[in-house]
Amino acid sequence: MKTLKTSLLAIVATLALGGAAHAQDGAPFGLNFNVGAASDYVFRGISQTDEEPQIFGGVDASIGSIGYVGAWTSNVDFNNGTKLEYDIYAGIKPTLGPVALDLGVIYYGYVDSPPGPDQDYVEFKAAGSVPAGPATVGAAVYYSDEFFGETGKALYYELNGAVAIPNSKVSLSGAIGHQQVEGPFDYTTWNLGAGYAIADGIGIDVRYWDTSEHDFGALYDTRFVVGIKFAY
Repeated sequence: MKTLKTSLLAIVATLALGGAAHAQDGAPFGLNFNVGAASDYVFRGISQTDEEPQIFGGVDASIGSIGYVGAWTSNVDFNNGTKLEYDIYAGIKPTLGPVALDLGVIYYGYVDSPPGPDQDYVEFKAAGSVPAGPATVGAAVYYSDEFFGETGKALYYELNGAVAIPNSKVSLSGAIGHQQVEGPFDYTTWNLGAGYAIADGIGIDVRYWDTSEHDFGALYDTRFVVGIKFAY
């Protein structure tokens, strides 16, 4: 089963390698691009490339002081002929006191999907983060009225955090979340990793992923992923 794709919150988006990056905050209008590769495309603990490498890329535009739109694509392999995922998203990033919010909508599309239940779907997102000393902690909720493969309503909720190591180019980040889907596919997932900023706009990430349901198959097993991302 294909699960939804998400990255950690924007606090670690420049180093996270498993999802779409968002437009820069604050600028009246701006464009940025990202490309990268990883040893596996893991999303919410599950390999989306049948444990094979990933190549991805995207473009983001800031609109006004808080709005953004963007698109992102990656290879996938569901062993059903589907080879490409593309995401189109938009939202706003207001602030409420110390809380940075991210409210948006994401369309997930797939190229060469097989006949049968529709793999494309829409998801709504509400996320927020706050500073906590040298760290940032956050939470996110994602909701789909009709999940991947027309499996019905789905809800994913997550707690996450990140901290930059002082006087270094290293950051640590992690998350724990739970996926609920109509049917027998509920599970918990968690990840923990380290990012290193090689140079402006270039980062590597080494991350441990796991889920609570190894019985669902090898794609849900423990794994380590190494990736690199270029943003400009």
